[in-house]
Amino acid sequence: MHARGIGGLLTAIGLMGAMTISAQGAEKVLIATFGDPIPAQMAAHNGTIATATGWDVEWRKFNAGPDVIAAMASGDVKIAELGSSPLAISATQDVDLQVFMIDYVIGEAESLIVRNGSGIEKLDDLKGKRVAVPIGSTSHYSLMGALKHAGIAEKDLTILNMPPDQITAAWQQQAIDAAFVWPPAQTQLLETGKRLVGADKVAEWGYPTFNAWVVNREFAKSHKKEVAQFIKTVEEANEAYRANVAAWTPDSPQIKAIAAETGAEPSQIPETLKGYKFLPLAEQAKPEWLGGAMSGIVKSTASFLKDAGRLDHVSDDYAGFITDEYVKQALQ
Repeated sequence: MHARGIGGLLTAIGLMGAMTISAQGAEKVLIATFGDPIPAQMAAHNGTIATATGWDVEWRKFNAGPDVIAAMASGDVKIAELGSSPLAISATQDVDLQVFMIDYVIGEAESLIVRNGSGIEKLDDLKGKRVAVPIGSTSHYSLMGALKHAGIAEKDLTILNMPPDQITAAWQQQAIDAAFVWPPAQTQLLETGKRLVGADKVAEWGYPTFNAWVVNREFAKSHKKEVAQFIKTVEEANEAYRANVAAWTPDSPQIKAIAAETGAEPSQIPETLKGYKFLPLAEQAKPEWLGGAMSGIVKSTASFLKDAGRLDHVSDDYAGFITDEYVKQALQ
């Protein structure tokens, strides 16, 4: 995906093709998500994001980051969730997108799950085993970080590239011994497996991961007010969760809305939510995140991916792919 030479053309085509007007007069905006059971999904289901922005929002679910990158590069998708690992890949390939908000910092919501009876009790036991992961995703980055921490070479095991739905199918057939993946696939695997290590622990070893909200630059420039409203609405949902976690029970309207939007089981969502950290906007704007340090995190991630053979080079500077402008506007 060499977007440096064709990025402007793709963006122009995307703007003409995607900025259609519905019968009600609202601009049609396609937003990509991974279908994670997070507070923002409640806002999507209840229509509050569409109301706040004035857009006719179409929510489209993608399996993994590389698919989102392709959709953003085509100009079809204007706003999307994107993990830190595919973000580093897309920024290195100069895809026309920009981080404007942190979705969440990943904890145990992405974990290495090992199948019962596989004989895997510690990381070193992965040698000779078959481990599935969506290649190019944050889970893949975490898996590689865990292997590096344990001193295990990739050639010492078989790493299989599978999207989450294929992982669950392979698991049921006992075709794989372990997988690094997110819910709802992770939840299904835990029924007959156990968590060996989560992304939060891998972050402590020096390989942090997060999901971000990204936007097409030109679209954001011409929709500053709407993007700020999007941020405010997502933050309101996140704050409702942070302020009273105990109230988000399987039979609560909040969890029911998330379940209806994502298809996740209501009984599993509260535990899944605990695997994410939703940063307040004021914290996101600080130098540790959008205010400066995130570009260094993305560059470190790109360097790691290059060493692992996933990228052929690392860019000098990633600051242009991150902005705190819209979060600051939302804070006003």
